[in-house]
Amino acid sequence: MAKSTKPAAKKPAPKKGAAKPAPKADAGKIAKTQIIDMVADKTTLNKKQAGDAVATVIDCIVDALRGGSSVGLPGLGTLSVTHTAERTGVKPGTSERITIPAGKKVRFKVATTLKGTL
Repeated sequence: MAKSTKPAAKKPAPKKGAAKPAPKADAGKIAKTQIIDMVADKTTLNKKQAGDAVATVIDCIVDALRGGSSVGLPGLGTLSVTHTAERTGVKPGTSERITIPAGKKVRFKVATTLKGTL
């Protein structure tokens, strides 16, 4: 077998000071880290403090929902827990009838002020 005399291709080295490409994210979704960055930019908090604040708010909302309370977020809407009844469904692929047990789900009702501005 003959060896190739052609040198191996090299990847170009990144230029100093060149920005790294942003990680691909769903165009319609904002990640928690992006929310933390926005809070840090709009307040006097640093990123760690903003992260702690956002995490605390989320924990408080989750705890309230687990306790059965609804959470009103002025200008945004209301999160509440609703109960779902037992129902019959169809298993995908087999067309077999199955019973889906009763459960709970989180419901979000948009505030009229937000709905009017969308």
